[in-house]
Amino acid sequence: MKLLDVYVGKTVLFSVLAVFLVVGGLDVVFGFIAELDRLENDYQTKQALIYTLYTIPRRLYLLIPVCALIGCLVGLGALASNSELTVMRASGISVPRIVMYATKPLILIVGVGLLMAQFVVPQMEQFAQSERAMLQNGGKALSARHGSWYREGDQFIHVTAIQPNGVMFGVARFDYDTSGKLTSSDFSEKAIFQGDHWVLQEVKRTILSDKGTQQDESTTIRWETSITPDMLSTIVLRPDYLSITGLYEYSSYLSQQGIDSAPYYFAFWKKVFQPFATVVMVFIAVSFIFGPLRSVTLGQRITAGIVTGLSFNYIQDILGNVSVVFHASPLLAAIVPILVCLVFGVIMLRRT
Repeated sequence: MKLLDVYVGKTVLFSVLAVFLVVGGLDVVFGFIAELDRLENDYQTKQALIYTLYTIPRRLYLLIPVCALIGCLVGLGALASNSELTVMRASGISVPRIVMYATKPLILIVGVGLLMAQFVVPQMEQFAQSERAMLQNGGKALSARHGSWYREGDQFIHVTAIQPNGVMFGVARFDYDTSGKLTSSDFSEKAIFQGDHWVLQEVKRTILSDKGTQQDESTTIRWETSITPDMLSTIVLRPDYLSITGLYEYSSYLSQQGIDSAPYYFAFWKKVFQPFATVVMVFIAVSFIFGPLRSVTLGQRITAGIVTGLSFNYIQDILGNVSVVFHASPLLAAIVPILVCLVFGVIMLRRT
């Protein structure tokens, strides 16, 4: 049994890694081609290629469930084509045990993916996007074309670029009173985090009143705010690119500010349940191999895996948007597609 466990595990593992190499490679190439449409100022082909390389960890992490499904279909399909699965079943090995054989190597991949999502992807994405924003701005710190907005109380802040080391470039702050009237604004070339506050550098401030406007300039200004570099990293990145802890902290922060946090809570639960989604993908692959894909070609198995995997992702994303629009539970939006796929796999195996 030990040798059989290792044999099936190695077959599935090598198949999944091969799928990662092919699908991930295509994703990187298409991502680089897409970046060529964003060339401007100092952001040219070389810089676009470097940016794309920085996004490889994020691309691989997002592909884990789909590649696990396709890889299992390819690996187990090869065993089925050689009648090895038939011999295993005839020897008294149950389907749940075969599922366990196929799942074991994926635990390693899922574990590595979680570590990447927590410690590698956010930092790499933040650095890449910060560098791209600065290059696209031609080295100018102040720009409204690129960057991110966020709100804290009655103050709206725009940041052109944010680096992981606690440095912001192009910080614009707009203060409003309770009636929604703009009272003041200031623009800073740079802001540096000092542990419990920010220091704004090269500040140009404008104060608006009924009598007119008043302008002044300062070398540095102390900025007291509850926002931290970790929270800022969540602002410039899409929810799917953030760490699990970063998503939870920023979702709580948005709730305290009275801002809708459903998209971030959905991304949080989606990441939490991704290991379970990967296991369900393996279960579906086994149900396919023992069911309708038992005696088909490799191309048909790959096509079935791509269609099933993409359908799962699209349904989960649609439910996530529905939960945001209709204020439904993000937890249900994340877990319902997984449960549906699990029930589908059980029905397929029972019919077999």
